[in-house]
Amino acid sequence: MPSGNVIRGSRIGSAPERPAERYEPAPRRAVTYWCRNGHATEIRMAVDAEAPPLWDCPRCGLPAGRDAENPPGRARPEPYKTHLAYVKERRSEEEGAAILAEALAALRRRRGRE
Repeated sequence: MPSGNVIRGSRIGSAPERPAERYEPAPRRAVTYWCRNGHATEIRMAVDAEAPPLWDCPRCGLPAGRDAENPPGRARPEPYKTHLAYVKERRSEEEGAAILAEALAALRRRRGRE
């Protein structure tokens, strides 16, 4: 009696469906990036693709550049902002007071206090 978990026509370690003779991979080139900590990262890209100026180092997370002698500096992180700080960027004090008064009135109506 066959199990319901069997994948038919395939086995672990089987060859790909298409043999390699049927297609040819796009020509590629190696692009190397260096970070401030001295880590070198080699990325394989298509020959006709434009390489980005910066790449995140997979070992330390710092930005890496194409110049080994002068790698980019540490990216300056944006300071942590609370939800209230983002709201204050979008709304003025008057708009905030109006929205709060509207929400409190709706809450009082639901509770039957008005």
